[in-house]
Amino acid sequence: MNDSTDLEARFGAHNYHPLPVVLTEGEGAWVTDTEGRRYMDWLSAYSAVNFGHRHPRLIAAAKAQLDRLTLASRAFFTDRLGPFCAELADLCGMDAVLPMNTGAEAVETAIKAARKWGYTRKGIPEGRARIVVFDGNFHGRTTTIVGFSSDEDSRSGFGPFAPGFDLIPYGDIEALEAAIGPDTAAVLLEPVQGEAGVIAPPDGWLAEVRRLCDEHRVLMIADEIQSGLARTGHTFACEGEQVRPDMYLLGKALGGGVVPVSAVVCDREVMDVFSPGTHGSTFGGNPVAAAVGSEVIAMLKTGEWQQRARDLGKHLESALSALPGDRVADVRVRGLWAGVDLAEGGPSAREVCERMAALGVLCKEAHGKTIRMSPPLVIEPSEIDQGVAALRTALDG
Repeated sequence: MNDSTDLEARFGAHNYHPLPVVLTEGEGAWVTDTEGRRYMDWLSAYSAVNFGHRHPRLIAAAKAQLDRLTLASRAFFTDRLGPFCAELADLCGMDAVLPMNTGAEAVETAIKAARKWGYTRKGIPEGRARIVVFDGNFHGRTTTIVGFSSDEDSRSGFGPFAPGFDLIPYGDIEALEAAIGPDTAAVLLEPVQGEAGVIAPPDGWLAEVRRLCDEHRVLMIADEIQSGLARTGHTFACEGEQVRPDMYLLGKALGGGVVPVSAVVCDREVMDVFSPGTHGSTFGGNPVAAAVGSEVIAMLKTGEWQQRARDLGKHLESALSALPGDRVADVRVRGLWAGVDLAEGGPSAREVCERMAALGVLCKEAHGKTIRMSPPLVIEPSEIDQGVAALRTALDG
């Protein structure tokens, strides 16, 4: 592993850099650094590689497109864009797709769409549209988005921030009911809060959010950039409560770790608030991204990966639950996605993650005392056991 002090001197100590490991290649659940050391990746590049590094189907799709018209800009309509949008709309059970590149772009697009919908469809007076958001959220790092973050590290020094957001406790249905008013255009939520440490709301909460949004004619926007596309054992985490939002925000695994791809998916009644020239992205929906995205969708349509996440998640939960109670305060598992809270008095999550890296397993700390784990869905049960054994050793110091 590269020397962390040297890296921090060169690049600065940023809490979003998980570990000082410079990667050169990867395959399946494993990555290799510049010095030839191999690591099992329980970060999955923050769930950008749900299907493992360099999955052969995704690499083949990208290479095939590179041999044809590539054209990074979407200035021209290509034969890949239409099929990709139609396939993604079908997967989501909706009828309109606006492809972008990054998760933050998708969230910014959703904010614009929700405000415009509020003015042109709901009749909110111009300049007064509001969006309800939740404590502990992570939706990206643009100035608009960090403006409604509850994480001071994300906000500090970047104001002034855009108005129009109401921050309330996550999972509190009474607080949501009190926050919704006549000028509320949308509720923006993560069905499972990933960066917060794999935090799920109380059972039935998503269904209650749906009920309130219907009752008050408010858009329900589900940010499934991390939780979506099989990670939780469902195509979308909202499906765990049979909830259909008005808008899905997707990214990360949609590009399979091969290319940046994100998308806003909704029905025409919402999407058609945009007219030509009112929104767009230079690279959104480019042919290579669309080709890889279409292959991701084809892989998801069989249900194989969703089932695999459920099965492996049970194995992971069983293994994590056997960790010593004096070292681990809580374990939360949703599909193949886990948050492990460390007991007070022990090492920090960062220290444990660095020890695990030295043992050949990459994880991510969250908020000091939580370790976040998102192994690729190609991982084997024996590799899960190997990773949990590394965690046990790291906890012992």
